[in-house]
Amino acid sequence: MLVWVLGASLLAQAPIVRRPPMKPVDPDPDSQQQPAQQDQVPTIRVETRLVNVAVNVVDKTGAPVGGLQKDDFEILEDGRAQKIAYFERESSTPLSIVLAIDGSQSVLRNERLEKNAAKHFVNALLRDQDELDLMDFSDTVREIVPFTNSKKRIESGLNEIQRGDATALFDAIYLASDRLAETRTDAGRRRVLVLITDGEDTAKRSRYGQALEQAQRAGAMIYSIIIVPIAADAGRSTGGEHALIQLAQDTGGRYYYVEDPKDLEPAFARVSDDLRTQYVLGYYAPQKEKGGSAFRSIRARMKDPEMKQKYELRYRSGYYGDGK
Repeated sequence: MLVWVLGASLLAQAPIVRRPPMKPVDPDPDSQQQPAQQDQVPTIRVETRLVNVAVNVVDKTGAPVGGLQKDDFEILEDGRAQKIAYFERESSTPLSIVLAIDGSQSVLRNERLEKNAAKHFVNALLRDQDELDLMDFSDTVREIVPFTNSKKRIESGLNEIQRGDATALFDAIYLASDRLAETRTDAGRRRVLVLITDGEDTAKRSRYGQALEQAQRAGAMIYSIIIVPIAADAGRSTGGEHALIQLAQDTGGRYYYVEDPKDLEPAFARVSDDLRTQYVLGYYAPQKEKGGSAFRSIRARMKDPEMKQKYELRYRSGYYGDGK
């Protein structure tokens, strides 16, 4: 089990850096010297990056639209049309998911119902090609179960969620995104962060902007299941809720309100349905001139004018193309 305790200025001052292992040093370098080759033509290497964009298409009633083809879509980066190099319908592409559960007293009100709902979600969603990482967060952020496909390990981990007083929400988003950034990059893989929280960050360490940037760098879609502490409380703080809503919109995810613990399972089912009805569009990132903005905006749309009027698309707003 990995526990993160972030100092007040850690994320603001020093990004997490993982260095590649050093290559072994030959004890006798002269024994493998190669003859000089002065006339070789230098090799030019052009790095390409496949950018995956998960897209949900719904009609005016909010129902998912199936049966669309690659040629029905257009995708633009910074306003310029890109060739769609990868396309998957009603997505069966693999998922890397972090399920992060708020362990503060204001959220864990009916642990049995909440844990059972999470177990049903895992059993319904996780397929052979998927993986899930389980975290909880309160005063600190804990990784209870690292990425696995084992439903039994995850179910066991759900019984280890600990209560706490504070809510390190933005720390959890930052660190969950950091873990997602380390997952495989096979074609079409989607990275997802599912949060169960009341939305109020009380730890005051990481900031909203840091959390959003890290999620965008990881290409993570944020799904927020917002537990409403007191539905009719006029003095209820909604700042954290608004932050979660904006995070979901900017990353192509969704948010759901839950006022009663028994409604948590239907909220999980809606997350599962949303992920099952996505299209994945992939294109190769164009080369950028040095000195340009690191953030690249994405726009997806339907080609047909009638479809543009009938359907609404949801997807992430962009990504960071600076290789960091």
